[in-house]
Amino acid sequence: MHQNSKTAVVTGTVSGIGRATTERLVAEGWHVFATVMTQTEADEVQSAFGEAVTVLMVDVTDAASIARAASQVAEALGGRRLDGLVNNAGVAMGGPAMELPIEEFQQQMDINVTGVLRVTQAFGPLLGTDKARTGESGRIVMLSSVAGQLGSPFMAPYFASKHAVEGLSKCLRIELQHYGIKVIMIEPGMVATPIWEKAGEVDATPYHNSPLYPAMTHFRDFLTAMGPKGLKPEIIADRIFRALTETEPRLAYAVVPDRFNNWTLPKLMPARMLDRIIARRAGIVED
Repeated sequence: MHQNSKTAVVTGTVSGIGRATTERLVAEGWHVFATVMTQTEADEVQSAFGEAVTVLMVDVTDAASIARAASQVAEALGGRRLDGLVNNAGVAMGGPAMELPIEEFQQQMDINVTGVLRVTQAFGPLLGTDKARTGESGRIVMLSSVAGQLGSPFMAPYFASKHAVEGLSKCLRIELQHYGIKVIMIEPGMVATPIWEKAGEVDATPYHNSPLYPAMTHFRDFLTAMGPKGLKPEIIADRIFRALTETEPRLAYAVVPDRFNNWTLPKLMPARMLDRIIARRAGIVED
């Protein structure tokens, strides 16, 4: 790592937004501390980026693995501060909320919310809460989603987690002013990432006796078909780079395809009307 390189920790770098962000930062001359979960993933990421990346083995639900990674980064930085933390790692789970196993909901929140806080706390001293370190305070980029502002059937765990990320981000944004650390949210709409391939593999049979089963499977198939038509991850990576580098970054960047219909209009409509439209389109209620 070059002594003058900008540095960032990016979680979840194997594919999708995390991979595109790593590529963008490396292209801009940054050194990226890229988190993965398996040795196979580590070998692949290291091979792709070489010395421009330091691979970290991190499970965001495992505090010990996060602490080890933070120690590695601290050693690499010497007494300098970390310039950025991109909290990207996450998963999406779904199912009818009233029938969903609580364990699955807890797992979703542990990864997407508690995991984000674990990582943020661990790297906070390197970003600037440790005032003994030199350099400007770093920035934290939180990957939220339009899911953090809206609602959807059969995606309660994921949408709840992103609402929580929004709340967490807003609180951190206020508190971390004390250290000069900026917190910026990225709120993508549908992005063409492998997460949608996984959506098509979801086993809906546990809910086959549910009155909502036909609507649920229809909605799953819709997401699977629409996912690949979403925004390219590189577009989100561009906004993340802007959030890390602009002198006065926005508090949040909403990056949504067909923005008027998928973002502006739903936020302007009366909530009761919007709920009814979504329920009809999903087959939850009849016209």
